[in-house]
Amino acid sequence: MEVAVGAVVESDDHLLLIVRGQAPGQGKWSLPGGRVRPGESMSAAVEREVLEETGLAVVCGDFVGWVERLSPTHHFLIMDFRASVEADTPPPVAADDADEAKWVPKGDVLALDLVDGLGEFLLQHRVL
Repeated sequence: MEVAVGAVVESDDHLLLIVRGQAPGQGKWSLPGGRVRPGESMSAAVEREVLEETGLAVVCGDFVGWVERLSPTHHFLIMDFRASVEADTPPPVAADDADEAKWVPKGDVLALDLVDGLGEFLLQHRVL
């Protein structure tokens, strides 16, 4: 099992999302995030992953919830945290293993091709 993090970053009724460039979930929309490195705190991993995937500097905030994702080749425990950006933040730019990064109006999120379970998670935790 691997521990991973995800970032729930909101701004002006928009949610920061990326298109995954690698499996699992390649080609689908997701929260920015990824594996926690050995010796790295979860909050540091959130801030690093968002910066790597979107170019945006964030400050990790409160814990939102967790999900477990299983497949024949992966077992992830994903811990999701709120994260905040400065008010005058530039647009996100996809990098690292993200093929696209953008602010999505919250009303449009559920219409996207999301990674499995993300829509339900966002509704359950009142992000949407």
